[in-house]
Amino acid sequence: MSSFLIETLLLSCPDHESVFKALSWESESWPQTGRVEALTAFIEGLQSLSGSSHVKPTHHSFAVNVERIIWSQCVPLLSKLSSEVGEDVQSKGSVTVVCKLLKACVPLCDAASTAKVTEYVLPFLSDEDVTPGRLSVEVSKVAVRVLCTLLHCGSGVCTDDKMHKLILDDLCLWHRNEPTLAVTARAVMCLAALSDHMLTPNTLTSDPPLPIQFWKMIQDGLMHKDSLARKRALYLLKRCVALSQDRSFGFQSAKEGEALFMWDCKNKVWKEFWEDYVLVMETLEENQIHIICPVLNRIDTLIQIVNNSEGSGVLHPSWLLCVYQRIFHSENKALMKEGVCHLLQLQVLQEPKFTVAFSQFIIGPFLDVLSETSLFQRAAGQNVGECPELGSKLKVFMANFFTNLPPEQKASQLLKLIQHLSSKQWCSVPVLFISLALSSLSQSPLLDVNGLVALREVLRSTMITHQVLLRGAAQCFLLNSALCLTDVSAVSLDDMFGFLMYFRSDESLCRGTKLWQQVFIWLMKNEHNFKKDEGNQSIKLYVQNEIYNYFKVPASTGQRERLPDVSEAVKLARAILLCADIEMCQPSGDVNSTLESLLSPLWDTLSRISTSIYLPLRKSDKSLQLLLQLLLQGPITQDTNEDNVLVVLKNNIFSILDPTLEFIVRQLCGQLQELFDIERADMYTSVLKQLVVVCRSVPQHHSKIQQTYFTKLISFNLKVLTEPNQQKPSVSAQVSRVVAMASLVLICSLVEQNVIDIQSVSDLNKLNEYFYDPILLSPSSVGRFNETLMKPAALDSLNGAKGYSPMRQDWGRVVAHYVRDQWVCLSILSKTSENSRSTEILRSSVSSAIEGLSLLPNNLVLPIFAFLETALPQLVQDEESLCADAVTVSWDLVQGLSSNPLDFWPSLKAFVSMAFHCKLLMLTEAQAEILSTTMKRIAADLMELSQSKSGVFGPLIQHCCQLWLDDSIFSSVFYHIGILIEACVHGPVFRRDQRLIQDVQSYVEQLGEECAANVLCGDNRDDQMPRTCALSFLSRLDPLNPQHQQLIQCLVKDLLKKDNSISSSKVRYYNNSMQHRVKNRIWQTLLVLLPKLSKDFVSSMLSSVYQAGFCSNQASVKYLIEWLMILILVQQPDHINSFWECFNVDHEKTKVSICTFLSVLVHFNVILPNMRDQGAQLRTALNIILQCCFNHNFSVRLYALLALKRVWSLAEEKSLNEEEGVHPLSSVITACLDQAEAMQSTGNANKNWIKIQEHFFFGAFHPLRDYSLETILYTFPSLSDVADDEWIPPWKFEKMPCFSHCQTCPLMNPASDLRELHHGDWIQQDKSEQDKEERWAEVQKKITPWKLDIQEQDPELQIIPQQRAARRGKTNGALIVVASLIDKPTNLGGLCRTCEIFGASALVLDTLRHVDDKQFQSLSVTSEKWLPLLEVKPVELTEFLQLKKSEGYCIVGVEQTANSHSLESYTFPEKTLLLLGNEREGIPANLLQMLDVCVEIPQQGVIRSLNVHVSAALLIWEYTRQHLILRAGETSSKEKCHQP
Repeated sequence: MSSFLIETLLLSCPDHESVFKALSWESESWPQTGRVEALTAFIEGLQSLSGSSHVKPTHHSFAVNVERIIWSQCVPLLSKLSSEVGEDVQSKGSVTVVCKLLKACVPLCDAASTAKVTEYVLPFLSDEDVTPGRLSVEVSKVAVRVLCTLLHCGSGVCTDDKMHKLILDDLCLWHRNEPTLAVTARAVMCLAALSDHMLTPNTLTSDPPLPIQFWKMIQDGLMHKDSLARKRALYLLKRCVALSQDRSFGFQSAKEGEALFMWDCKNKVWKEFWEDYVLVMETLEENQIHIICPVLNRIDTLIQIVNNSEGSGVLHPSWLLCVYQRIFHSENKALMKEGVCHLLQLQVLQEPKFTVAFSQFIIGPFLDVLSETSLFQRAAGQNVGECPELGSKLKVFMANFFTNLPPEQKASQLLKLIQHLSSKQWCSVPVLFISLALSSLSQSPLLDVNGLVALREVLRSTMITHQVLLRGAAQCFLLNSALCLTDVSAVSLDDMFGFLMYFRSDESLCRGTKLWQQVFIWLMKNEHNFKKDEGNQSIKLYVQNEIYNYFKVPASTGQRERLPDVSEAVKLARAILLCADIEMCQPSGDVNSTLESLLSPLWDTLSRISTSIYLPLRKSDKSLQLLLQLLLQGPITQDTNEDNVLVVLKNNIFSILDPTLEFIVRQLCGQLQELFDIERADMYTSVLKQLVVVCRSVPQHHSKIQQTYFTKLISFNLKVLTEPNQQKPSVSAQVSRVVAMASLVLICSLVEQNVIDIQSVSDLNKLNEYFYDPILLSPSSVGRFNETLMKPAALDSLNGAKGYSPMRQDWGRVVAHYVRDQWVCLSILSKTSENSRSTEILRSSVSSAIEGLSLLPNNLVLPIFAFLETALPQLVQDEESLCADAVTVSWDLVQGLSSNPLDFWPSLKAFVSMAFHCKLLMLTEAQAEILSTTMKRIAADLMELSQSKSGVFGPLIQHCCQLWLDDSIFSSVFYHIGILIEACVHGPVFRRDQRLIQDVQSYVEQLGEECAANVLCGDNRDDQMPRTCALSFLSRLDPLNPQHQQLIQCLVKDLLKKDNSISSSKVRYYNNSMQHRVKNRIWQTLLVLLPKLSKDFVSSMLSSVYQAGFCSNQASVKYLIEWLMILILVQQPDHINSFWECFNVDHEKTKVSICTFLSVLVHFNVILPNMRDQGAQLRTALNIILQCCFNHNFSVRLYALLALKRVWSLAEEKSLNEEEGVHPLSSVITACLDQAEAMQSTGNANKNWIKIQEHFFFGAFHPLRDYSLETILYTFPSLSDVADDEWIPPWKFEKMPCFSHCQTCPLMNPASDLRELHHGDWIQQDKSEQDKEERWAEVQKKITPWKLDIQEQDPELQIIPQQRAARRGKTNGALIVVASLIDKPTNLGGLCRTCEIFGASALVLDTLRHVDDKQFQSLSVTSEKWLPLLEVKPVELTEFLQLKKSEGYCIVGVEQTANSHSLESYTFPEKTLLLLGNEREGIPANLLQMLDVCVEIPQQGVIRSLNVHVSAALLIWEYTRQHLILRAGETSSKEKCHQP
């Protein structure tokens, strides 16, 4: 349409000069896009018509106008765009239209004008006067587009090799100076766009050849995160390789011995290498692991090529790094794991050259990839508790990597690795296994002070995780690493002890653990090898000097000071204890004298602490801090008499006990009045508590503390608390109240822990009176509950440094702790006070407790839970609804903490103890309906929460089972039997990430005491614990006890109902699904309970067992049911008749479930001895089995043959062959068995026959001998293809306190036959041979030639389909396919793909909008980009066909008519137009009349129609075949004519 308008304009307006002026614009202005497009169309139209007779423009004026447009229109506009270009749509559109205008003008100018334009554009890429690296992404877009336009015009200047090299050098310079992702992507885009002109054979053979930076640019492009940049880089690489191959020459790009690209036409290894490399890189663009994994073998091939026969490498390691970097950038976690495992097993890294080349990659990108937690999933075939495959490989890899590094680089690389670890936040699992890998390094002096600092940063910054056990284990591994890798001569003792300070005593480095022992043995071994610091010669002298410096404090200024930093005391206390342990291990060591000399400054200070008025408060504080840390890190208990170090400490503490206690009590009685004294009070109470514990074993000291010091504390602090609040309270008054309450909490906590006797503290009743003062009793309020502190007005005016304290900025926290302390006292007093048992006080107290739950932060509510635990059982009879409200509010609070593990677990345990108190459990619904309903609802909520959060159900079942063991409380189990039933079948199916955490924790637990975290951080949150606990509880039940027998029977009935409901449901039941797991757990529990069931009850439940056998069950469930049947028939053989009746059930209903009962007969030798009429039972068994041998189902026949073989052998043993009734069957039985043994020539039948005989259930298993918890819960699941998280090992029962060994169901299996079998040996399902292969030996090679690999460019750089076809050397035929009558996008998409593949010249559609349809694109796979598409609507077809006829085309229709030609006999003319009909209606009658010929496809079937796309494909191929053969014949004739 536009060409027609332009032609009309030119013919009607001969004054072209005026048109030029009308379409031009001022050079300073910014023209509209439409004006530029109009001028472009005008010039193109004028050029196309310049040769016709109608239009004869003046050539001189025409050239002048065109050149004027270039310099006055295009160039100024390009300058503006270069300075103001952005990413907005208007800017991009302007660049596009200007480039099109320039493209239209340049061919009309002479070479000189074109050269001037090129010289103008090139400074944007290279200018000696401009600073190197001046290119920006935006400017390069304009410059490259203009250059692309000029180069495509074919100007002689633009094809100059020097100019090409100048452009290439500038791009390389830009990338070298600014190697960012954006610059790499743009530089690669520039090279791809200009590759036709810049990457030529001359470029590759120039001297010097392509620069090193060019190849680095390609490598960066191959590793780019953007897929388009990667495709462009790969295209450039393939083009260089193809040019090298076509040119057949050898060269290399190298610099200073670093060869990045090499080619040798005489060596085929080059071609194979680059083909494999391209194959790997192209395949990595896929997202499906099953496609990519086989290609990873090619990486090994690349590595083999690296080491040629002469031993010199031909591949630079950076190319391999590109492969791994690309894998690590993949979004597919499975592919990422494959790449990591492949790199960890890379044998070439044992060569120093590659180890050095990979070092930066290992420390950077590779370490970043390891931060992905999912990589550490257990591999297939690994059991729970084993080290994950990646963790094991990482240990070996790290050891080999540092072994193969040059000695001079080991220390620096290790330091960089540790520093990289500390540079980001890590999840607990990756940092655990990286720490484990570091601890496995061979002992070498690699870490100096900087290394210890880096490790310290790892401890500080990466140990932020809620998994306490994993955090502690990682600390243990890091400490082991430091002990193995520290260069002792490069670090001082102060550096080492400063490093040890960061290991937590409650998680890793604690006295008494093996890790502590390793540390002091290491210190003792290297004592004299440390770096000398101020003349220190030994650890003892160092500690002595540190203690001296520790107590060097300036004189007191008379002002109260903040509490000193406790870290110095922690460091010194740990050093003292280590030094003492070292001395104790010395042959001539004297611990007593050593500690006396070391701690003499401490004892001296503490002896004067209460009497010396000149002793600085800071020195007193530091001495108490050090004493506290010594007591915390070396706890003194009742068993300390065997520890010489603790005995010496204990004896010395007695010598300074009185002055220390006097000082602390004096300070707590009114001396602490500043804000920062609140911290000091916490320290004082902690010291006092530890001293009381130490004196517990010495009656005289213990009695004096209670009667003297505690009485004084209570009296004074109660006086402080009972003083009325001032209207404007002072800071000192409020601080005194806080300190007073903290002191009372100390005394109450010691009473609760039975450290002191409540009767011995005479004034403790006054504390009870304080809270329950009768004067305060009123209908609305009772006692001093939830009393808060008024904020002193002076806090807002404290701006000076002297009055500064964090407490001033967090007054709310101080108040919250004050209220919390009140509830600590109340919770303890409620257990002893008589007043607290009155109904009125209890009602008000519980109401206040509910209010306190809403007032206090969630992490401070534990004392309220403890109070409610005592109060609710006393109040429930009078105020049931209030008690129910308290339980509900408490549960809501606990649920809200589920995302905060630090507070959730303590709160959950406290809540369970409170809400499920023994007296509350004993309440029936008749006695307390509201509370009982609330408790059951909360139990259900807790069970539901356990499905998503591991370990939640454990505290509840443990608590309940422990209570139910008491005979007086046992009856309550019937009211809450749902908890016990849920425990028997408990075990959620967690997400992979949750399962991963549990697997890693199991691995750490398997390390035992070798990992100190297991000793210090043990917390059983195993999801198998509820089942273990429930089964342990059931093992304690006595079947002779009526209540116990009743519980067992109720439990069995409920479990059978649960199994039946699962079998009756329509939920999909597949292997290891939740339904499968629950059924498996049900039948395991029934097997365990069977010996405790009475005979009458077994008779009543037998029908349910048989019914379960008829259901469709997974293999593991089937084995358990069969085992249960066998045991029942062994114990009660009178039920054999009911068993025979099972075979009379309608076979159409039973289907293959009859195999369950045949399996029981396989073990008939176990059942038969207890029967009376054995001969008759054998005959019955043989008759039934023989009938099943002729069943139409193969599985039934197979099981029947096995049962027949076993029963018949049993009959022969009993010498029954000669008896009447058996002899006539002997020939039939023998024939059946002979046929079974002769199945060796029938393929799978023989394999199944052998396999079923070797199956563990029919081979090694004995139903009576192997009956044990180990077999039921561990061995059977492991041999039945049940997920390994369902296997319960016997040692878990041994750790349960409530477990009782029972003779009827022993814990361990006395026989070892089943135990010796391995998991997976006897799984019935066949495994395909393909699954056994780790890698495919060969892969399909589909490397796209570089000519076909035209990269996607920006719209203005794209070329039309005809140009694409010409660029790749494609020659289209003259076939036109018309599909305007087809309306289905899928048919059109497939047809487009077929036309492009077979070289059709064009495809005609009714609308070009089809190409945007997703269904079209899914079938066309981008073929529309390579095939010319025309739009002709159905109403325009008549005119279109008439036009093509006039051009000499033969119109061929695909239709069955009376005169149609058969496809096999028809010869297509070269100029053929193929008209396709509609899918339903075919070709309309009006168009049939225009056809030159109709062609039909010969058919043999009944259906007389093909899909339109299929029909068209057959005709298009036939056309192509005929003309390909014709061209091939012509080519052959020409070659013969040219031969001499």
